[in-house]
Amino acid sequence: MEIICLSLGLPGGRLKGYFEEQTSFLRINHYPPCPFSDLTLGCGRHKDFDFLTVLAQDDVGGLEVKRNGKWVPVKPDPTALIINVGDICQVWSNERYKSAEHRAVVNGEKERYSIALFLVPSHHVMVKPLEELVSEKDPPKYLPYNWGKFYATRNRSDYKKQNVDNIQIHDFRVPN
Repeated sequence: MEIICLSLGLPGGRLKGYFEEQTSFLRINHYPPCPFSDLTLGCGRHKDFDFLTVLAQDDVGGLEVKRNGKWVPVKPDPTALIINVGDICQVWSNERYKSAEHRAVVNGEKERYSIALFLVPSHHVMVKPLEELVSEKDPPKYLPYNWGKFYATRNRSDYKKQNVDNIQIHDFRVPN
């Protein structure tokens, strides 16, 4: 967080207050081998709704990121951590940072494991472009939203078996 703040010309601790009662969570993913790996996804394309995701993975490939409209495999390195920028970082930075679109594909012969830590702020935090990063020339690109309400609404919609679209940050985009 400190490095991101400094890269935006902000004090290193600028975001610290948003994480005093953080609600970050950890997910352990298991992708069993699939003989029809070209016909299935381990996890469909998405962007993380958090601030940052820290991902540890094994030596079996499967993570892909979208770059210039194409899916690019990320070479697995079990000694490295992958950091994905999430939607909250995109909003706070007023799009100076972009949330990374990615997906996971399954392997036809080997099982794959990954562990993801999703860094999210306190439930009471209002997410909006940081005041220091907006101006007349660069107005806010997002309307404010409450993180806790956003998460609860999105979480409920993820488990509905109805035809419900998930709430996304583009729902808070300032109209042109």
